[in-house]
Amino acid sequence: MEQKVHLTKLASDTLLGLSSNPKYLLSKYFYDDAGSAIFQDIMNMPEYYLTDCEHEIFSSQKEEITHAICNDTLGFNLIELGSGDGMKTKILLKYLVGKPIHFQYTPVDISAKANSELIESLKLELPSLKVEAKTGDYFHKLKNLNGHASISKIVLFLGSNIGNFSNNETDAFFNQLSAFTNSGDKVLIGFDLKKSPKIIMDAYNDPHGHTRRFNLNHLVRLNRELGADFNIGQFEQHTIYDPKTGDVKSFLVSKAKQKVHLGTLEQDFNFRQWETIFMERSRKFDLSTIEKLADKSGFKVVQNFTDKRNYFVDSLWVKG
Repeated sequence: MEQKVHLTKLASDTLLGLSSNPKYLLSKYFYDDAGSAIFQDIMNMPEYYLTDCEHEIFSSQKEEITHAICNDTLGFNLIELGSGDGMKTKILLKYLVGKPIHFQYTPVDISAKANSELIESLKLELPSLKVEAKTGDYFHKLKNLNGHASISKIVLFLGSNIGNFSNNETDAFFNQLSAFTNSGDKVLIGFDLKKSPKIIMDAYNDPHGHTRRFNLNHLVRLNRELGADFNIGQFEQHTIYDPKTGDVKSFLVSKAKQKVHLGTLEQDFNFRQWETIFMERSRKFDLSTIEKLADKSGFKVVQNFTDKRNYFVDSLWVKG
């Protein structure tokens, strides 16, 4: 198809995904303003243990985390990738601000609304904190954040966001992170650990319907931004978990044979009854795999901070 206008990244990624066999959509586009709000609902569910686990880690071990990340630096830039509402990070920020530590906080998020709300809340809660927010895809924003080599960097990548990447994307991300950091710089990364499949399925196939709304909102966004005509009622959400690989996979399933038109692309896409759209991967890890990922990308595991149930780990790495 000859395009008459330059496609946005969302349009070109959607064209590629819906033209593939099997079809897929990229999970990074979940997080428009509406999607970010729905994800807040997901994080507040009692079944969604991840938020509580990481909140527990930061609340009970903030002193140990601070000592581990700051023990050999006089000042640093604290960069958070995918910062969202900053709920967990604020626990650490409030502790850091109360110490004789010089640092700047740089939250990076794809949602302008989330960034704006985070900045406003930090002005009220921590008025002395120096904040410089960046809006956009952190894969691209990293290129513009390198700054001065003399300033130490501590990078936060929390909430098990790393589990959403494919194996190739995981390697690419850590290679980028390695190139972005200098020797002695540190990263603190959240990993959801393997556990009972029932606990995992309750979190990702919730009875409240938030996960279903989260997935379907992606189609709502395509209707709004790309002139699509998805009939939302003709798709249902489905989740599976493989305890061997640790992969949780989420799909939208077409309930009927149907045709969807995307106005921006000037193209139709046909769906068979029960055909799937792959939406998201949420991988679970074990500690040995985490150590291998660190070594492979030029880092060394300094310390693992886990919750009392050993459901989740914030793993601190240092660049070699």
